[in-house]
Amino acid sequence: MREFGLVLIILALCVAMSFASPYFLSWGNFRAMLMSFSIEGIVVVGMTVLLIVGAIDLSVGSVVCFAMVVAGTAFLAGIDPWMASLAGIAASAFIGVAMASFVTLIGLHSFIVSLAFMVIVRGLCLAITDGRPLSLFSLPPSFKFIGQGTVPLDLRFLGFAQVYDVPVVILIFLAVVVVFDLLLRKATVFRKVFYTGSNEKAAQYSGIRTNRVKFFCIVLCSSLSGVAGVLYMARFGAAPPTFGVGMELNIIAAAVIGGASLKGGSGTILGAILGIALLSVVSSSLTLLDVPPVWQDVIRGMILLAAVTIDHLLHTRKRAVGAVRAR
Repeated sequence: MREFGLVLIILALCVAMSFASPYFLSWGNFRAMLMSFSIEGIVVVGMTVLLIVGAIDLSVGSVVCFAMVVAGTAFLAGIDPWMASLAGIAASAFIGVAMASFVTLIGLHSFIVSLAFMVIVRGLCLAITDGRPLSLFSLPPSFKFIGQGTVPLDLRFLGFAQVYDVPVVILIFLAVVVVFDLLLRKATVFRKVFYTGSNEKAAQYSGIRTNRVKFFCIVLCSSLSGVAGVLYMARFGAAPPTFGVGMELNIIAAAVIGGASLKGGSGTILGAILGIALLSVVSSSLTLLDVPPVWQDVIRGMILLAAVTIDHLLHTRKRAVGAVRAR
């Protein structure tokens, strides 16, 4: 029902904006919206899995930037861009391993750990680059293709008027979404994620090694953040050390709007993607309506607050209904 409701809201906004602005329904605007959330959407996938298991990661924006900086520095040192990208993703995964160790071995809460690593990793980005953006315009065209290339999509047989150029980034994003949505619904390993997030003690009594599940989810989120960082690097041909500041707001908001609970145990990949699509439609609408950027941040924050409030009220009601039935 949450996903169906999001679809209706997105459609209603699109209809309203089609009357408010003649540019909203153009392919150029839709392409821009898809590009704006496709790479962030990869991070949303990891965040959704993490929220389902009952954890959270505030460092995703810093980790995305860290992957860009590590990969960019390695490339400028003469390493092949593909190998440099693997190094960036591996560095992001290592950050995930470090955070997961503090959470599962020491027992710290993921909120505090990720908050600390958000600052630590951002500091590393500034230290590695001396606070200056890395210019990577010398990246080979074959590598830039994954961030800037397009693939022609001929839909004229369906009655469309032209051939559309679909960015490769969007195709990569769709592939990640489909794979992880299927895994989350079908794979046994990912079912343990739901069990752990719903009731960790019950999951432990049933034989599930919940710390291993949490460890896996934290590393997965950081690794997907690294993949997003590499795609951003290929798209922009640069690696600024301040990139991704505030990104965690959009990521968490999208996942929560899509149905992922901050208390764990619920959420879907499709819902999270609809959540980030809604935020993208809202952002595009505000831009076309000439709303100042500062007020756009206020509105996005209000949307996040509303989503968290609804999530809390739903869980409070669910607990109350469960208590009544137990009697």
